[in-house]
Amino acid sequence: MRKRLRIAMDASAAAAIAVDNLVKVYKASTAVDGISFRLPAGSITGLLGGNGAGKTTTIATIMGLVTPTAGTVTVLGADMPRERYRVLHRMNFESPYVDMPMRLTVRQNLSVFGQLYAVADLDDRIAGLAAELELTEFLDRPTGKLSSGQKTRVSLAKALLNRPEVLLLDEPTASLDPDTADWVRGRLEHYRSERNATILLASHNMSEVERLCDRVIIMKKGRIEGDDTPEHLLAHYGRATMEEVFLDVARGTHSELAP
Repeated sequence: MRKRLRIAMDASAAAAIAVDNLVKVYKASTAVDGISFRLPAGSITGLLGGNGAGKTTTIATIMGLVTPTAGTVTVLGADMPRERYRVLHRMNFESPYVDMPMRLTVRQNLSVFGQLYAVADLDDRIAGLAAELELTEFLDRPTGKLSSGQKTRVSLAKALLNRPEVLLLDEPTASLDPDTADWVRGRLEHYRSERNATILLASHNMSEVERLCDRVIIMKKGRIEGDDTPEHLLAHYGRATMEEVFLDVARGTHSELAP
């Protein structure tokens, strides 16, 4: 059985996100089983795994929404969830599976979230993001009347409203057509470059992971099975694509590969 891969981080570098020996148990089920990783500022990290791998619980714990059974999670120097209110204004989250109120207009929705994050220049910020994300013509349209691609752009605008230093993304391009998905990826690349933001991306789109991510963490049954750059993972598993690597880990066939 080959060793689990891990990527090293300079011990002197401050981690934007630090997860240490994280465990989360729900009754008799262990969702996360002693995982550890550190994400430096300005990095984009892919978090992969099949259903039930522990990705959602890990992200929820990083957001401070779930209390660990054991271990610690630190975001921008704050212990989560105990000190989450110290850093929530410096973080944000985006997922196409989390709907905004459908009867509110796009402008109203963004205004509500902007006030929650205490965005000082809110009207100007909404106008700027609307122009950047091609949403200006939809600002006064009910959110429920938008197409899936338009809703995704609104969700991305919401996630960027407070200029977050840490951005957590759950399947940000799910159900989008290839052109819109490529556009969203381009915006994320630009935002990381512009703000030196730390992005943790949970995705089942392996080409997206190969394009965006400096590093990939693969989870299975609550544990980390692989942790390295996409290039090193491909070489380690002897595969041509991250989809093949993912399938090897998910099906447990990677142990059959030559070292």
